[in-house]
Amino acid sequence: MVQKTEKIWFDGQFVPWEEANVHVLNHTLHYGSGVFEGIRCYQCSDGSSAVFRLEEHVSRFFDSAHIAMITLPFTRQEIFEAILNTLRLNHLKAGYIRPLAYLGEGAMGLLPADNPVHVIIAVWPWGAYLGEEALQKGVAVKTSSFTRHQVNSMMTKAKISGNYVNSTLAKREAWADGYDEALMLDSEGYVAEASGENIFCIKNSVLKTPPLGSVLPGITRDCLITLARDMEYRVLEQRFTRDELYVADEAFFCGTAAELTPIRAIDRRAIGAGEAGPVTKLLQQEFFSVVHGDNLKYAGWLTEV
Repeated sequence: MVQKTEKIWFDGQFVPWEEANVHVLNHTLHYGSGVFEGIRCYQCSDGSSAVFRLEEHVSRFFDSAHIAMITLPFTRQEIFEAILNTLRLNHLKAGYIRPLAYLGEGAMGLLPADNPVHVIIAVWPWGAYLGEEALQKGVAVKTSSFTRHQVNSMMTKAKISGNYVNSTLAKREAWADGYDEALMLDSEGYVAEASGENIFCIKNSVLKTPPLGSVLPGITRDCLITLARDMEYRVLEQRFTRDELYVADEAFFCGTAAELTPIRAIDRRAIGAGEAGPVTKLLQQEFFSVVHGDNLKYAGWLTEV
């Protein structure tokens, strides 16, 4: 369950959590025509708090809105500052940040007309998305029967609310079958991503991650490509099949919510030794060093609250 905080930023005003309500006939509720972001704030080792790659997340929020033909009634700077102020008002030292833009009550039907655009920002404490134990021991994964969106059927570079019905179906199927997460293939049968995470596999110390075809351009994905290359690992943005994944030495998911979560098995096949491998552990250690402010080389990725 989401742990409630005191206030939600709602169209430029702070309102109590319980009063941040919408009309049942808002357009986005019926047709999925909204956009959102997922962002994390970390408590740093020195006791301060910082948001990880805030500028990039705000930019993607606006890019998603543009792709979805939604004109946001606030500037990028206003949303940037509103996120920081929402964290401050709720006295949240670390947690998850959810900006959402949606179309309100107005025209009903597939074509929105003068429906107002509303924007909210909510924050709450949130630990490891796939579980604290998963960060250490890894997760068991099932290849989903649901195919990831084809690039011309949905706009795969945008975090559009309706896109995630595909993810929800895949996630529920995996859970019902006793797995932690779903692996999704693209329309040609190549590995794409998980229900809400990007994926990497490692063979002979070479990292591979699917190219940005049907794959969301993950900000954590971009971070890990940079970190791995700076650590002198070879990183390829290259298609691969699930049987190539079965025989990988290591594999992991990454994303704002999942952070860096090892994969221990896929479709009842152990990946490597069936636990987090050495390269995965090193990257995970480096990632958490960065987000907690311990690696000054990447201090520009953090925005102090």
